[in-house]
Amino acid sequence: MSVFVLFALTVLPLIFTPGPDMLFILSQVMGKDAKAGMMATFGICFGYLIHSVLVALGIAAIIVSSPLLFDTIRYIGIAYLLYLAFNLLKSVFNQKKVTVEEIPHTNPVRKGFFTALLNPKGMLIYFAILPQFIDKTKNTVSQGLILSFIFIGLIFIVYCSLSMVFAKITQKTSIDAKKQKWIDGTSGGLLAIAATWLLVN
Repeated sequence: MSVFVLFALTVLPLIFTPGPDMLFILSQVMGKDAKAGMMATFGICFGYLIHSVLVALGIAAIIVSSPLLFDTIRYIGIAYLLYLAFNLLKSVFNQKKVTVEEIPHTNPVRKGFFTALLNPKGMLIYFAILPQFIDKTKNTVSQGLILSFIFIGLIFIVYCSLSMVFAKITQKTSIDAKKQKWIDGTSGGLLAIAATWLLVN
């Protein structure tokens, strides 16, 4: 139990460190509300759940050991973030009247899922940290899954909490066309920064 607590204390600062996931959550909250950020958090957790299974099965080791395959996944993830950013920034330069529409709550989940799934940084975190807390004399698969679930649980708690905080900071009483353009532009800019962060790191 002390090993699991130590692991939680180790990864918690990493979760709070701004990165593509956090910027994506912020963009969803700014584009809609706290619920959108929480739904995006669900998607991100599902994405990391796939990473957990891959790590447990050892498939991720093959991906990391293959530079070409790893870079392919990396650039697909960057391209996906840029695609989301482009769609938001495009509305800023749209001369037509902007209408604020209800965004289906399934979109943040799907986008969050692919953002985490295509983020190779998450995979590297698993390989850089998880092995340090696994006892090789015991069942490594079960230990890896438990540690992964702790990591995902902390992500869920932190990002849902941040969604509510971000919503209170960015909440507007009314959103007209001009404000919507600013929100879309800022959200798109955040996603573009996230993509750039992945590209240069």
